Amino acid sequence: MASEFVFAPPATVSVPVAGQPARFPVHRIYCVGRNYEDHAKEMGFTGREPPFFFMKPADALVTVDAGQTGTMAYPTLTKNLHHEIELVVAIGTGGKNIKAADAHKHIYGYAVGLDMTRRDLQNDMKKQGRPWDIGKSFEQSAPIGPIVPVAQAGNAEQAEISLQVNGTDRQRSTVGKLIWNVAETIEHLSAAWELQPGDLIFTGTPEGVAAVVAGDTLVGQVAGLPALTVKIV
Repeated sequence: MASEFVFAPPATVSVPVAGQPARFPVHRIYCVGRNYEDHAKEMGFTGREPPFFFMKPADALVTVDAGQTGTMAYPTLTKNLHHEIELVVAIGTGGKNIKAADAHKHIYGYAVGLDMTRRDLQNDMKKQGRPWDIGKSFEQSAPIGPIVPVAQAGNAEQAEISLQVNGTDRQRSTVGKLIWNVAETIEHLSAAWELQPGDLIFTGTPEGVAAVVAGDTLVGQVAGLPALTVKIV
């Protein structure tokens, strides 16, 4: 007998897959904090601290097809919306206590993502020692481009990563500068949570984070993957 619900449940959140009609269904979104040294320094921290994580709800995604321009509404309560360009890792095979040496067996593919942040609200929560959710986990806070399966993604984990705002460079680095690389991140993450097929990992942002306003167009790139273009409205 089919289940009945008190109201119609929302559709499964999913991300396009490059070159395929089938989509990638999303389970959870994990994000790694301060995972590039120069970004950690610009946020007032130094050194290789143990990795730490926060989460965004799956429905925070704004999915943008290759060659298209997505839109993100400027969120409420903030006057300091920041961009954070990131390589996103899509998990295809779940597991717990995954060793770094085995981590790549669990990866389905890679995408370009933005961890949009209400920086003023996040900073206020930091000062009070409270959770960051209001700064990080709001609606439309996770734009993402198509997922490229591993076999077609090239060397995404060493690729150049960049973000332009209205055609001007804001962030530029290489994914190889991650403090905790993708395999190490998966090892740490899977010790705390059992990863599931459909999980996305936003792996951290390089230096150069700054504010955007309504009307700005953001173009995020990881070499070898489809660019992500988003307009703030």
